[in-house]
Amino acid sequence: MPGTIKPAKLADAIAEHLEKLILEGALRPGEKLLAERELALKLDVSRPSLRDAIAKLEERGLLVSGRNGTHIAQFLSHIGDPLVSLLQNNPETTFDYLEFRCSIEAQAASLAAKRATDLDREGIRDIVARMKAAHGKDDSSEEADADAELHLAIYESAHNVVMLHIMRTLSDMLRNDVFYNRADLYSRPGVRDLLLNQHLAIADAVLAGDADDAYKAAEAHVAFTLKTLREIRENDARLEVSLRRIGRTDLIDSSG
Repeated sequence: MPGTIKPAKLADAIAEHLEKLILEGALRPGEKLLAERELALKLDVSRPSLRDAIAKLEERGLLVSGRNGTHIAQFLSHIGDPLVSLLQNNPETTFDYLEFRCSIEAQAASLAAKRATDLDREGIRDIVARMKAAHGKDDSSEEADADAELHLAIYESAHNVVMLHIMRTLSDMLRNDVFYNRADLYSRPGVRDLLLNQHLAIADAVLAGDADDAYKAAEAHVAFTLKTLREIRENDARLEVSLRRIGRTDLIDSSG
């Protein structure tokens, strides 16, 4: 029949649809897809066509199927995993990372202020609310997690897929304390309040659609983080020197 969609063509269409969702960040690396039956119903397609589409995306390295179902592939892990090892063995790269992030973060916030949709802004408001609620708790881990989520939401709201995927990989490293220990940062006296105010300034500017203020707020936030971490690193280094001086007596014969 003229106009009939052949199964092979349908499988291609399904694959293109899923690929687009992965590209745009709607489906995130590591996430598990619905079971085949449920997903076919959700997409209103046949299971054989869906199965063919999934096979196509597996060949492209975008999906991984196994006994535990089908997951979005960690397609940047072949870059991220060896990079993690390389960076962890060189502590000075913390500052290289923050210098790089300073310009990217500012640009992302500026783009987000211009491009964020109503749904993007709603997501940012929800994260800010959680961040404020967590701020008064003794344990800073919940607030630190909301911190990371806010930055990722800003990248998503910038609607730049290259920026999103690269910075999401770096964000995962940050969550795993590859670059620095976030608990050390949050536990420094006065820093937690300052970080909250900085995050609120970024969010407020993005929500207001003020690209210039968003750029400046994000740039200032990363610059502050860099400066504070340098101070922490320098203080730790001085403490180590002092401890070695105290410990020198274990190496000296003081009997005369």
